[in-house]
Amino acid sequence: MKTLMLGLFLSALIAPSCNAQQSPMPPTETIKTAASQTPEQQEVINLSSTKWNWMADKKVDSLETLFDDKAMFTHMGGTWGKTQELATIRSGGIWYKKAVVYAVDARIFGNTAILLEDIDLQAAVGEHEVANPFMVTEVYIKESGKWTLAQLTFSHLLRPVKMDSNKK
Repeated sequence: MKTLMLGLFLSALIAPSCNAQQSPMPPTETIKTAASQTPEQQEVINLSSTKWNWMADKKVDSLETLFDDKAMFTHMGGTWGKTQELATIRSGGIWYKKAVVYAVDARIFGNTAILLEDIDLQAAVGEHEVANPFMVTEVYIKESGKWTLAQLTFSHLLRPVKMDSNKK
């Protein structure tokens, strides 16, 4: 009986330390699009959708107006400002060919809007075609009644790409 009690006691001590060494699974929760949006939320969601189209069509003049002069862009390969982002789009260094948005969460804080978008992005990076799942964070600032993009960050997701990249 003493041996059994000692064994249970040692098991209780060893088990937690073994579990502590295992990394927890990463969270898998994602965002969901709300059933209804305020007019201001919908305005920013529509602007973001237009932005993806302008990026796909390489409409640098339209993007130059949308991007705040102090805007920052965070990609998997680095962070840079408006001038570099526009130059990258203009040159084809990154061609944002197609963004499929699965869900968007828009939140308004005074004159600031923060959008989270669960997307798949098909892009040409240099001469390489790639498709990646991202959670994109966009921050917009409203000044003089006009929204401008202040921050765009791509965070790579662990989920597989959902879109069929062969369809244009």
